[in-house]
Order: sequence, then C-alpha cells, then structure tokens
Amino acid sequence: MDIAERETRSAQARAIVPDLERRGVSLVATTFVDNAGIARMKSVPIRRLPHLAAWGAGFSPSFDYFRFDDWLAAPATGEGPVGDLRILPDLHRVVPLVAQPGWAWTPGDRLDQGGEPHPGCSRAALRRAVDALAAGQLEVRAAIELEWVIGRDSDDLVPGVTGPAYGLARLAGASDYAREVVDALLAQKVEVEQFHPEYAAGQFELSVAAESPVDAADTSVLVRATIRAVGLRHGFRTSFSPKVAADGVGNGGHVHLSLWREDRNLMSGGAPGGGSEAGTSMAAEGARFTAGILNRLPALLTLGAPSVASYLRLIPSHWAGAYACWGPENREAALRTIAGSTGSGDWSANLEVKCVDLTANPYLLLAGLLAAGSAGLADGAVLPPPVVVDPAALPPEELEHRGIRRLPASLGESVQAFAVDEVLRTALGPSLADAVVAVRSSEIERFAGATPAEIAAATRWVH
Repeated sequence: MDIAERETRSAQARAIVPDLERRGVSLVATTFVDNAGIARMKSVPIRRLPHLAAWGAGFSPSFDYFRFDDWLAAPATGEGPVGDLRILPDLHRVVPLVAQPGWAWTPGDRLDQGGEPHPGCSRAALRRAVDALAAGQLEVRAAIELEWVIGRDSDDLVPGVTGPAYGLARLAGASDYAREVVDALLAQKVEVEQFHPEYAAGQFELSVAAESPVDAADTSVLVRATIRAVGLRHGFRTSFSPKVAADGVGNGGHVHLSLWREDRNLMSGGAPGGGSEAGTSMAAEGARFTAGILNRLPALLTLGAPSVASYLRLIPSHWAGAYACWGPENREAALRTIAGSTGSGDWSANLEVKCVDLTANPYLLLAGLLAAGSAGLADGAVLPPPVVVDPAALPPEELEHRGIRRLPASLGESVQAFAVDEVLRTALGPSLADAVVAVRSSEIERFAGATPAEIAAATRWVH
C-alpha cells in the first residue's frame, strides 16, 4: 500500500464522517477474529477514522496465538511479543450499532507495517479462496445460521426464558427481546430471513440471507455482537457455545453454501432420476464441490469445530451431523443437501454443513470449505451414494461397506488430520496453519483430564 492509496482511503473516510456524526456515532470499532474464534477490536473517536483508514491501529502479531481464555500459546521460537501489525477498517461496511448507541463497527484487515496483508490474516485467506474460484468463473454464496442460548446473569446456566422447543409459549417470555434483536439487525442492513425458538431451554435460532463469503463472515461477526448487546439490555447473558450444559443440546453454527456459474445455481439442475452425478440432483460441478468438502471433513473440523467443547456436541442422533456422509434433507448427515420447494431450486438449492459450530472463526471456516470444494472440482471428486436415514441406525457392517465413518470424536483427532492435509494448509499458508495448530494444541492441553461439565462451564460465556 503506497502513500497515494493511503490518501485515497483517508479521503473516503472523511467523506462518510459527517453522516456518521449526524447519526450520533462517537467511536468506531474495527475487528478481526483470532484463531480461537474471538473477535478482537481497536477503536478510535469518529474524527480519527480517516487516520485509522489510512494508517490503521497497532495490533501485536501475538494475537495469532491467543487461546479462548486469553492465554498466549506462544510459538516455541519466542517471537510472540516481537513486531507489530496494523488493522485497517473496511470502509465498504461501516455500521452504526443500534444496541450500542454512539458506536459504529467495521470489519478489519490486518496488514504488516509495509501495507502488505499479514500472512496470518484469516480474512485475507478467505479472500484468496474466493479469488481462486473466481478465476474459474465460479462464485460461492454463503450464509451462517446462528443458534444461541440466553441465560440470567449467573456463571451457571439459568435459562432466560422457558417454554417448549420451537414453541410459541417460549416466545411470549422474550417477545420484546426477540423483536429488538431482529429490528436492530434490519436497521443495520442485515437481511434476516427467519427467527424462532430452538430445541434447548432458552435457545433461539436466526437465519440470514446468503452473500459473498467475505460478507457472510463479516455478517456473522456483526450479528453475534448485536445479539449479545441486545441481550445485555434485557439482563440476559448470551452463549454461542457448542455445549452450554454438559447434559444439554448445544449450539450449532451451520454453514449454507451454493456454487454459481454466472446466473446458474450449480447446487441444482441435475437431470431427473439421478442428475449429472449418480444419485444427486446437483449439476456436476456442484456435486464435485460437495464431494471435495465431504472428503476433507475430518481435517476441516479443526477450523469448523475448533474447540474441545465442540466434540461434546458432535454426537450421533442429535442433529449435529456426526457421520461423514451426505444426504438430501438428512439432518443427521454432516452435509445436508437442500433442494428447496418445487419450483424454487434454481435460486434456493444449497448445501448445509451441519457439523460445525460458532466457536469457529468464520473467515477460517469458509476459507477451508472453499479450498476443499475447489480441490474437489480440480480432482473430479465423486460423491458416494446419499444416506437417506440416520446413519446411527445402520448396522456397523453396512457403515463399513458403504465407507460411512464417524467424524473425529475429539479435537486431537481432527488436528492430526489437518496437520497432514496439504490442500487446507496451502490455502491458509504455513504461518496461519501453524498458528491454528498451536492454538488447538494449547486448548487440548488446557482441558486434559477435564470432565464434560468442567469444559462446558469454562467455555459457556466466552463465544
């Protein structure tokens, strides 16, 4: 980034400051998400936004090694405290925060002091994955579902609202809260598609519209911050943890993906009775993209189910997708294909990745999914036949015959798969990939010998 580009960025920021001031904004926070899935931020007074846009704010590279509990899993080289980075706001998305009056938010990119992308920046890694597909005239549209639990102001879990799963009675106890969540998101230009009470006590789910992958990851950060802020105004604590209580149902963070070539949705359009690939209703490229993800699910869990608590959720017959298989509308398959209602498939068909959760850094997760799907396209990967029942109901000999395997049952198993997966490591780059492994290994060590209840308690209110 040269001086001319910095001056352009400063001018762009100066142009939007007056409108932000008219809307009551006093401070602007810019964020990145670390490898433990925590959004970290720096902020400036609104009048300093042009300087922030041009020159950024300092951030130590040691944050690449921060654990969920702020422990620094420093590299063995001792380089953790040395050096500096700059976080620069993305001026295309500066959002006044409805539930935090006087504040605006913008996603940030981390650059070195010379203005080049930091090798450990996950947003840059996702952008590279998007660009790689675009080089082949392909586009991915993505959205991340959010599930969360509201609790009373206590370290223990005291559900903030009661009532049946998916029940109208539960909404009656939190109708003002729910309305304010949705209203705030709509005012922040987030396209909310639906909202409802979920299965567990005090649990809700919200879906948003599909966007470009970078925008989808940004939206996920914004939506979580908004839900948390609205909850605090109502006296609720918010948990996005995959296992809020050891004996309860956890929160997922399902990813929806569709692959497009120009205006054609490649997750649809297969020929009747089998499609372009045997046993699918997807176009050939959509099927190969899906097969690429399926083939790398064990390693992808290091990015998408990245906490020890993730594996308390990832168990059979809990709609968590604990088996490495795919199936049309199968909520027990790790990959669920959604064709949409008759007549809507051309625009609504998509792939749902069910085995992931919201402890994930959304940029890392989407970068990994796109890299795996791209590898499937390049390799001509072939989908196996779909699974149309709960795979846990199949006898072991049939699972073995069909090559249907349980996904890793621990974070350690997934890290082992990720450590030798050259496609994913190459997509992230060695610096980022090594930092991910260091943070995961540190969390494994942190919880060695811990009980499920201890793990759930330690991670309950962090994400």
